Amino acid sequence: MSYTVKTTRNLDDLPEARDIRTRVFIEEQGFVNEFDEIDRTALHLVLFDGDTAVATGRLFPAETPGAMHIGRVAVLPSHRGRGLGAAVLKELEAAARADGCKTVELSAQTRAAGFYEAIGYRQFGEVYLDEYCPHICMKKTL
Repeated sequence: MSYTVKTTRNLDDLPEARDIRTRVFIEEQGFVNEFDEIDRTALHLVLFDGDTAVATGRLFPAETPGAMHIGRVAVLPSHRGRGLGAAVLKELEAAARADGCKTVELSAQTRAAGFYEAIGYRQFGEVYLDEYCPHICMKKTL
């Protein structure tokens, strides 16, 4: 699938990212605390299928020195199964690499851990709850 990419350093400058996250994480999955202070400074990315925003993710410095954290990766239900989640990760990994990072980390819903493992991420730490949902930390060497 062919797509175009838009990025920004402030979520308010890319309303399509907010819309996708609202639709996926709040409306579909029931999360409440979706937006946070990180949204003001993270690199936000949206993939477009023509004029339609279909997937998003964000990138920001991780707590681990020299690493970046990927988060809020979401694909609209109408566009799942087309490799767009992996495309978001590839684009954010490239941005991390361009910033000189050798490692990216993320917090995966445990039900999605297999997806991340298939593209090179490995689990570390213990399963924990984010709101009501079990998550596991994962990382990948770039």
